[in-house]
Amino acid sequence: MNAYSGDVPGASVLVVRDGHPVHRASYGLADLEAHTPVTPQTTFRLASVSKQFTAAAIEILAARGALAYDDPITRFLPSLPAYAQRITIRQLLTHSSGLLDYEDLIPDGTTEQVSDLDVLHMLESTDHTLFPSGTSYRYSNTGYVLLGLIVAKVSGISFPAFLKREIFDPLGMHGTALSQIEHRAYGYTHKDGAWIRRDQSVTSATQGDGGIYSSIDDLAKWDAHVRPGNFTVPTGDPKLRYGFGWRYSEHRGHRTMWHSGETTSFRNVIVRFPDDHLTVVILTNRDDPEPYKTALRIADLFWSAAAKPPL
Repeated sequence: MNAYSGDVPGASVLVVRDGHPVHRASYGLADLEAHTPVTPQTTFRLASVSKQFTAAAIEILAARGALAYDDPITRFLPSLPAYAQRITIRQLLTHSSGLLDYEDLIPDGTTEQVSDLDVLHMLESTDHTLFPSGTSYRYSNTGYVLLGLIVAKVSGISFPAFLKREIFDPLGMHGTALSQIEHRAYGYTHKDGAWIRRDQSVTSATQGDGGIYSSIDDLAKWDAHVRPGNFTVPTGDPKLRYGFGWRYSEHRGHRTMWHSGETTSFRNVIVRFPDDHLTVVILTNRDDPEPYKTALRIADLFWSAAAKPPL
């Protein structure tokens, strides 16, 4: 983690073994201009790591009978075009809906941030999908934006309020939120030999696909709650499957469930090894590099140490 140390955009690292944090460290700065250091309580924009929370919200509502995974999404979002009658909630959760990417629908020259409702309105004027729903896989931020809207429609409260009431507060994740963010890190990009604050873009305001801010201390509480899912779909990569906000693969023969998150000047990853009761989390406030490989290297270090005979 040397590259994250000093007067540079930083990182927080968490390693959980057998349900207990065994390494918890922070590096560098959360705010270069104010010279604020990163701490284990610093919150980072999770980007697509947020998707596992969106999926969990849907799972809560399904367990209560408020919706079913195979319900057509038009049951809850009736303004969508006719093609959406064939798309189910399960297909949104597994990126098999075929919906167009909302990023490609944003008009040129847009400067105002796009909201989840804006995404819905963009889709209302479309007349096709990328492929027939349920026949293929394509990672879809659009699908998870719609899932956030469905949570709000079914629960009768806003998506952030539902997450707070049903997940964050019960687990004691009091620093995790989608608005009124405290102790937050600001994002930076490296340009012409210097770090430049570049914290937001026109797609930084959507919620269901990646709007959560959290810290390693709060994610340790989340990790204690997570269990491997029972439903996944193939992704086109024979070594990778996807289900309900998690990727499933292997590393050196160890089964993994993981998700990365990349957005304007934030790069994050959570990698769980459920059979080994080991989790590695890395949160950063810079746009390079992606920390997935670093998390795997950290896991390798723990396995190497465990394999050494005691002195």
